[in-house]
Formats: sequence, structure tokens, C-alpha cells
Amino acid sequence: MRRYSGFRWMQFIIGILLVILGIWTLSHPGMALTGLVILYGLLAVLTGIADIVFYVKMERYTGFGPILSLISGILSVMAGVMLLVYPGAGSIAAAVLFPLWFLAHCISRLATQPRILKFLNPFSYYLTLILNILGLILAVLMLFSPAVTLLSLDTIIGCYLVLLGVDSIVLAFGRGKGDMDSRW
Repeated sequence: MRRYSGFRWMQFIIGILLVILGIWTLSHPGMALTGLVILYGLLAVLTGIADIVFYVKMERYTGFGPILSLISGILSVMAGVMLLVYPGAGSIAAAVLFPLWFLAHCISRLATQPRILKFLNPFSYYLTLILNILGLILAVLMLFSPAVTLLSLDTIIGCYLVLLGVDSIVLAFGRGKGDMDSRW
């Protein structure tokens, strides 16, 4: 456990980066989500190839290979190629997966609320509480309306990144009242 009594530089830097990324996402609609989908496509192809190579090497040395590695590799390459050829499919998947991530993140932050009140100032506590309750409501609305989510995903992501950045900046300026672990 470390004793904090001052400014949290890492929290502040993360907050600034999140705000910048959020503003960039808002000012370049379509590019952020498409770029992310293409990145995931490339990563899927590379991990798929690595799984297939692992299967081949294991089979050469042991006489058999873990078939699950081969199947996983083939599916990863197929999914990666699909995302690279048709990034719109990744955007559609993101319209379903993003609200689930949003929901999980807000629940996680709300679960830490007692800790924020115990160690930081009341302003940080109430700001984080309000932002995460709004995020929870937004996540539920997105789950019930995936078509609207798909159409407005860049805006939602940009706004959320800005709000998350502001939350991090506020937490960076919050004065600690006691021992906290280094996550805060």
C-alpha cells in the first residue's frame, strides 16, 4: 500500500490522452471505428497464423498436433480476412459488443464508488457516480436499440472517451485522505 497525498500524474496523463482521443473521434466520424476494425482484423490474421504454425510444429515433433490450435488458427484467419475485406461487419459486431463493454465498465466503476468516497473528495465521488450512472443508462439503451447504436457509435465512443478523460483528470486532482493502492 502506498500513501498518496498529492497529484496523480499517470491518472492525469491518461485523462488528457482520453480527451484528445475522444475529440479526434468526434471530429473524424467513421475513421476511428474503421481503423479499429482493421487493426483487429490484422491481429486476428497474425494470431491465426501463429496458431497454425504452432500446430504444424507440434505435429512435426510429437507426431500429432493439438487440433484445437489448428481450428482456432483457421477461424482466426477467416475472421481477420473478413474484417479486412469487409470492415462494416466489424462495425456491426461493435454495435453489439460495445454496449456490453460499456455496461461492464460502468458496473465496475460503480462497484468502486465506496472506495472513491473513502479516499477522495466528495466532488470526485459524485462526478464519478453521476457519469457512471449515465453510462449505465446509455449502455442499456444501446442494448435495446442496436440499430441506433450502429448509426451513432462514433459519436457515443467520442463522447464517452471525453467523459472518461474528464473523470480521470478530476481523480488526478483529488486529494487523498489515506492509504490507497497504486491504481488510483
